[in-house]
Amino acid sequence: MTYLLMSLPFLSVGLIVFAIGAVHARRRGAARRYFSSWAAATVALVTLTAVFDNVMMAAGFFDYGTEQISGLRLGLMPVEDFLYPLAGALLLSGVWQLLNEPRETKGHRDG
Repeated sequence: MTYLLMSLPFLSVGLIVFAIGAVHARRRGAARRYFSSWAAATVALVTLTAVFDNVMMAAGFFDYGTEQISGLRLGLMPVEDFLYPLAGALLLSGVWQLLNEPRETKGHRDG
């Protein structure tokens, strides 16, 4: 089994939860903030993955079997490694949106 095939279930669940979160954000009028927050988190996770995977592979901590990867690499790391942070960002953004209760704009009460 390839790393791409192993990643697909996680990516699929992440996409479903993210899509549900997007509908929820749109109903609340927060779609722009939802997508921009997801994009910022994704850029950060992908950047960290690229840096640290390459460092760890250069140090000899681990490597991938050539039969399980596509052969496309960014530096030393296979591009399939980007699917994990992408799936995580999708899933966590969707869950965060669904668990976030809308703030009500009630008058301020003095204690």
